[in-house]
Amino acid sequence: MKNYKILDANAIKLIAIVAMTIDHIAWTIYPGYALNWKPELMHVIGRITMPTMCFFIAEGFFHTRNVNKYMFRMFLFALISHFAYVSEWNGFSDWRPFVPLYYSGIWQAIRFRDISFLNAFCWHSQTSVIWTLAWGLVMLRVEYSERIRSVWLKTLLICLICVVSFPGDWSCTASVVVLSFGTNRGHWLKQTLWLIFYVGVFGFLFPPVNVTYAFVDLSVVLSIPILALYNGKRGPNPTFNAFMKWFFYVYYPLHLLILGLLRSYGMLPTYYFP
Repeated sequence: MKNYKILDANAIKLIAIVAMTIDHIAWTIYPGYALNWKPELMHVIGRITMPTMCFFIAEGFFHTRNVNKYMFRMFLFALISHFAYVSEWNGFSDWRPFVPLYYSGIWQAIRFRDISFLNAFCWHSQTSVIWTLAWGLVMLRVEYSERIRSVWLKTLLICLICVVSFPGDWSCTASVVVLSFGTNRGHWLKQTLWLIFYVGVFGFLFPPVNVTYAFVDLSVVLSIPILALYNGKRGPNPTFNAFMKWFFYVYYPLHLLILGLLRSYGMLPTYYFP
């Protein structure tokens, strides 16, 4: 009996959008890794979003009629979202935040001929999670490619994709979660265990470690009971389905842009905690 499968894709995506908005508001009004129960709770709620997005990117890979168009749409979405993302984080003070990886140290590394990996790619994300999600889609494309038959070549390509997706929000974690959801499709326990494993590695093993927020990141487990209610359907209304197909593409950069404007013009309160 699967009577508990009561949520369609549209309903779950709306839950994820609300959770994401709460999370991004917290980053805006409580800058940094604020050690206070209010921002921490808001971030805990926000952790529902990443696994949900990864899950439906993987589902989209298997349902799309044209994976090339799907990949093009995702990377175009990532490009547009990049400018909204950096404006939300850095405001509109000057042009520098809009240069990819400007604050990562990579340009300074090139200038001073310092090839240190940690100097070139610092832990702070330099572009939005859409970048990492798009590369997760590429990982699935590589994994299921009939042209690439060598397991070693597939592994090498996936490792290279991890490096390329590294500067995005959630680093390469979101990419490999997309891959694990796709390669373990239909095996719910394996999907959830890999999700917890990858987020645990991201939170606890990657420097610099913030133990409190490592545990906050593990709140991705809150997405598991929600995704478990998925009934495999987009929704009952074709018109609303068509609306929801494009809604997130518009909402994600738009809400970041609005938060960036509100931050820049001092229209949102800002609270700092030690």
